[in-house]
Amino acid sequence: MSDESVHAALRSDAPLVVIEAPAGCGKTYQGAAYARDAAAILKSGRLLILTHTHAACSVFDSRTSGAGSRVEIKTIDSFIGQIAGAYHAGLGVPKDAATWARQTKDGYDLLAVKIAALLKRYPAIARALACRYPVVICDEHQDSTGERHAAIMSLHEQGAKLRLFADPMQTVFTAKTHIGGCPPLDWGALTSQAQAFERLDTPHRWANGCPNLGRWILTAREALKRGDRIDLRNGIPDSVTIVHADNIAQQRSVFVPAPGDRGPIDAFANEHQSLLILTRYNNTATGLRSAFNRRLPLWEGHNRLDLEKLVDALSSSNGDKDAVAKAAVAFVQATCVGFSGTAFANNLLADVADGCTKRRTNKPAKIQALARLILAEPDHRGASKLLSRLADFRTTDADFRPIQIDALKEFYEACRLKDFATASAGFAEISQRRTYSRPSPPRKAISTIHKAKGLECDRVIIAPCDAATFRDDHLSRCLLYVAISRPMKRLMFVVPRVNPSPLTLV
Repeated sequence: MSDESVHAALRSDAPLVVIEAPAGCGKTYQGAAYARDAAAILKSGRLLILTHTHAACSVFDSRTSGAGSRVEIKTIDSFIGQIAGAYHAGLGVPKDAATWARQTKDGYDLLAVKIAALLKRYPAIARALACRYPVVICDEHQDSTGERHAAIMSLHEQGAKLRLFADPMQTVFTAKTHIGGCPPLDWGALTSQAQAFERLDTPHRWANGCPNLGRWILTAREALKRGDRIDLRNGIPDSVTIVHADNIAQQRSVFVPAPGDRGPIDAFANEHQSLLILTRYNNTATGLRSAFNRRLPLWEGHNRLDLEKLVDALSSSNGDKDAVAKAAVAFVQATCVGFSGTAFANNLLADVADGCTKRRTNKPAKIQALARLILAEPDHRGASKLLSRLADFRTTDADFRPIQIDALKEFYEACRLKDFATASAGFAEISQRRTYSRPSPPRKAISTIHKAKGLECDRVIIAPCDAATFRDDHLSRCLLYVAISRPMKRLMFVVPRVNPSPLTLV
């Protein structure tokens, strides 16, 4: 199979075309090029591109900019939320279905269950959607739950031409089973059902700079797919570096390389201007930020989970000053380090509780000034003003310099809540602006692998490659493959001497 056969299959009359697309092999190029060509000849409606991440939306947006309004790009959850909003009464959810989903445990999954059932029971709805979107492209379809897949297939069954791009080796989300849900997506059954099934197999991402790295990554992918291990002892290209570094961190899921081992890691990180340090868990990413003396920011992606929790807590506080203070403290402690109970939080909560009646001096007086903001406005405005004042104190007052903000964008978005009538309205507007601004990661950043999916960078460090991070299971194999396929020029594995990942031979 070749780029030419994929190009032809996409533009064929086949109602359903499935493309297996390893990372870096031209999936986005092929999908965007087809979208531009197909949109140009549409007689009615719009071409719809559905992705699973806002990062992927950004990439497709930039590569189809010439198509204008004929191409519509959104996440599949946004699409499902749009349908739910139109039929919310019959579904038993509020009109603002997206907010309901955000505030409900597994809310987006449950919404997908409802929409899949709705479209199956009322095919006329699916038919109307197929008329509006006669051509649908689904990106990273391997991450679709059975319900999301069923919803898309409902449009196809009503006449929409469907083009699915997927890579089973990039399945990084574990689907849950829900009452009334659909069977999981069956890749083998899907490819058998398609009128055309093609594979991309040319590593374009590395063609101009490091072709040996591209070929090696595809070889590593096949090893992981077979259930074998990646051989880091023999046959690795010059662009792949192995560094042995033991972990001296005492906390679980945190990685801090031993001082004697970190020289090559620091040199690699300092040498290059385009760098991602990738790891599996959020705690590990935050710990790595500390290990690099906070010189490298966290890539926060699109989601703002701690901001969501803050907004939900503020929305339900009903003017309770203590609840507002606790919500603000919880948010600061989730997004920053140094705002400990003994140093700051306990005094703040106590001052709010007793109405700032005690006389304070020095540092406690400054903390009390923060508490007074909550007393003056025991709602989202008071909490937001507290956060803004705290940010000012960090830069102007030595007593507050121990506080370090890790989630910078999330923190400063929370500072903007005061500009809106309600916390929920502020969150909705800020999220919408973020969606349409299509933010990109900094040139150098630390990220979880999940948030880096769909991104590419010149150099990547994967740390730590230990048995706790990459176990011998399918999800770990997929995560490791996603990580190794991000760099275009250089890749470094940081492997501990004790308990290395069973997915590697070292």
